[in-house]
Amino acid sequence: MVTTNFGVRPECGVTTAGQTRIDMHVKVLDDRVVERAKNRDLDALVYAPHFTRLPAIRDRAARFSDDTLLVVPAREVFTGPWHARRHVLVIGLSDPVPDFITFRGALAEFDRQDAAVLAPHPEMLNVSCSRADVAADPDAFAAVETHNAKCLPHQNRRAGAIARETELPVFGSSYAHFRATVGEVWTEFGANLDTEADLVAALRSETPRRVVRRSGPDHHLRSLVEFAHLGYENSWGKIDRLFLSGTEPTHPSHIAYDGRFDDLTVY
Repeated sequence: MVTTNFGVRPECGVTTAGQTRIDMHVKVLDDRVVERAKNRDLDALVYAPHFTRLPAIRDRAARFSDDTLLVVPAREVFTGPWHARRHVLVIGLSDPVPDFITFRGALAEFDRQDAAVLAPHPEMLNVSCSRADVAADPDAFAAVETHNAKCLPHQNRRAGAIARETELPVFGSSYAHFRATVGEVWTEFGANLDTEADLVAALRSETPRRVVRRSGPDHHLRSLVEFAHLGYENSWGKIDRLFLSGTEPTHPSHIAYDGRFDDLTVY
């Protein structure tokens, strides 16, 4: 185990009172994911699949939550145009927000809903908020991700520098697109967090936390597999979704949004 912020990790397998271990961003969720999370002594997962509307995410998160593992619904919203999109991870939304609306328009909507807005994998290729984006409006963000299992070491070091420069709290996640990556990185909060509202409050109140990751050959191999998947995910996988499969459920022109975001859409 490697602790990247705040002290030393307790012995693996020991649950400490007043702590909550959360993998703060996963894309996959089924019975095997839940089993893996529990085997890795996690207390919660934040589930934020791509191109899925909030009601569907909430339903699936509730289905896989139980007394020993909380699954928190969230959205990783793609803001801006495809070639210069900024991803933001949002927890605590009360109303659905589509992808591909303007960055500033999205931030305003998140603020209206009093949600916790996080900057995942900052400056990772063209899929993230930049250092300038975060520094220009640090009050809009509750935390910056400083370790992501899908990122290469130099990318995580750069993210850590952004958090230090902006003096924002931190978080870490597996960003698991594959089951085997769940629990490779997590955030350990110094409080008991039993609900989605508890997590939002902890993020917005700067509750103490530390980012912890696994180490060794298996961890590095899983990270490389996740990074390699990024090539498919951001090429043919997204081209198919954007242009060949019809209107996505999270496109701002989808009937579910009833035209509320027509003035903010970039497509």
